[in-house]
Amino acid sequence: MAVRLQRPHAAVVFGFLLCCMSRVLPTPDPRRREALIQQEVSMQTGGQMTLSDAEKRLDARLFKMKQEEEQKADFPPALHFFKSRDIIKTSPIFSLLQKMPKGGALHVHDFSMVDVQWLVKNVTYRPHCYMCFTDNLSIRFIFMSQWPKPLPHCSPWNLLENLRAKVTNITDLDNSIMANLTLFTDDPEAAYPSQYVVWDRFEQKFQALWGLVTYAPVFRDYYYEGLRQFYMDNVMYLELRALLPELYELDGSTHDSTWTLKTYQDVTRQFTENYPDFYGARIIFTVHRGVNASVMTDVVEKAMKLQRDFPDIMAGFDLVGHEDKGRPLWYFRDALSLPAEKGVTLPFFFHAGETDLEGTDVDQNLLDALLFNASRIGHGFALLRHPVAKDLSRKREVAVEVCPISNQVMKLVKDMRNHPAAALLAENHPVVISSDDPAMFGSCGLSYDFYEAFVGFGGLRSHIGSLKQLVINSIKYSSLTNAQQEKALALWQNSWNKFVSENAF
Repeated sequence: MAVRLQRPHAAVVFGFLLCCMSRVLPTPDPRRREALIQQEVSMQTGGQMTLSDAEKRLDARLFKMKQEEEQKADFPPALHFFKSRDIIKTSPIFSLLQKMPKGGALHVHDFSMVDVQWLVKNVTYRPHCYMCFTDNLSIRFIFMSQWPKPLPHCSPWNLLENLRAKVTNITDLDNSIMANLTLFTDDPEAAYPSQYVVWDRFEQKFQALWGLVTYAPVFRDYYYEGLRQFYMDNVMYLELRALLPELYELDGSTHDSTWTLKTYQDVTRQFTENYPDFYGARIIFTVHRGVNASVMTDVVEKAMKLQRDFPDIMAGFDLVGHEDKGRPLWYFRDALSLPAEKGVTLPFFFHAGETDLEGTDVDQNLLDALLFNASRIGHGFALLRHPVAKDLSRKREVAVEVCPISNQVMKLVKDMRNHPAAALLAENHPVVISSDDPAMFGSCGLSYDFYEAFVGFGGLRSHIGSLKQLVINSIKYSSLTNAQQEKALALWQNSWNKFVSENAF
């Protein structure tokens, strides 16, 4: 028999409310409130870090600086990086972060690690450098001992030495070349109205510099200069995503990817000999995610061979390119399963979750990356929308490589205070800070990205312990062996102690 519920009489409801209102609830215990606050603080990245007296003094100094920073009319993390860069440069916090030993940069791409000014002022002034203008208003370069053959959809080649002799203003020409090699602009909102536009321009810039950096003599110098620029920003270790392209000589002859990887190894060895407090670098071999399944199979086979032949310099494998337009990881499941099927160790460091297209095939890349036992996740911007992937990432200690400036420039987030990584840091999720493509964004090294993370993500709550833990994470979650990590941490600790003692006043 169904029972029909009766709505309570209005007088009964009124009497109940009156009764509740007459009961005076006690004021919450302030000690309980403070305990809750401290509980949250202890849960954040670096929240349980034990600080020395000197670190506490430096922390107090940083806190005061941050209070003053947040009162500025133009608060840098709330602005597009292209508009805030010059403001950040004047920040005393940024000045300190430049001096801070930052451990490792674990997410950086091969041909966007060196300031484009170096490329233009150094590389394009070398003999035998030719340039042409494309139909879509971009440029291409090549080094040749004789006049190169015409390139489709490009104007006739110009020997840059001759072109500079003809123009009345060389500075304007050089600035124009630089503008073709970087996304940096005074009005990013107008220049890049959508993600697809900014990604299209981004890939055009890489095509423009390709002929410069794949010239073998330049390649060696470029990589050495890249290591130097990161080293000057107090980065002691690097893991570089690299396409390992064929490199060419002046006579047109080429070298294969094995030669390219060997060159990375030789230059790294030379750099660490010249700078003994730089720990080293390793290569994550990459392929564009727009290739088909057959090509991917061939590339994975090559990656396994390189991993076997160059275990010291090869860290693993990844896919690169615009995630929204590229093929999802699951499309390549047969090729990506080959290492496990053959009993070969090939660590994966997949770009995944660099998207806001919730519910699409691409949006499942985070779960698929974990299914393929990725060692780290590149970007992971969408991780908060995937509680299962987030939980697995934490339990397995699969760190997320967060690249703040890249995510903003590529139009995933506008205000850094709203970046999903703020929530990850609030609960001490495994996170490392990196810079992705600093040269493309008018940045350099790691300091700008650390600033955005420290001031933008963390607000007033982040502290010296947060910074210290993030740096330790960059070594802990690197591809180095346990013994190598211990050695690198000891080397870093000496630099950290010196940094703290010189700035704690």
